[in-house]
Amino acid sequence: MAIISLLISLISIPFSAYGALPTTIIQSCYDGDTCTAIDGEKIRLACIDTPELKGRKADPIAAKKARDFLNDLLVNEEVYIKRITHDRYRRTVAELYKNGINVQELIVQKGYGKIYKRYAYQCEWTRSLN
Repeated sequence: MAIISLLISLISIPFSAYGALPTTIIQSCYDGDTCTAIDGEKIRLACIDTPELKGRKADPIAAKKARDFLNDLLVNEEVYIKRITHDRYRRTVAELYKNGINVQELIVQKGYGKIYKRYAYQCEWTRSLN
């Protein structure tokens, strides 16, 4: 009985959702929603879309601002990573957290990107902003 009480009390202890996640260190960010970890893992930030650097829909000025913001925030930093899936380019689709802050949500709040409605269901935080 004491073991059951102990287990119940442990389950009810509040904990940071991201604190239980694995970590990685970001080496660089190609654009506002794609980074590379020091181990070479390519990471596509889940549930957001930022301006494109190249292509017919490119917005290079806004894209560089988003990229620079992300690089300034994450390069050489240890972040918590919540891996969700892989995309068609074999990148890991994931949410990143730094110092208790959801990086994707911060990008949207700061105006560097928007919620990618097609994939918003993958991220709980998007429900409060939709």
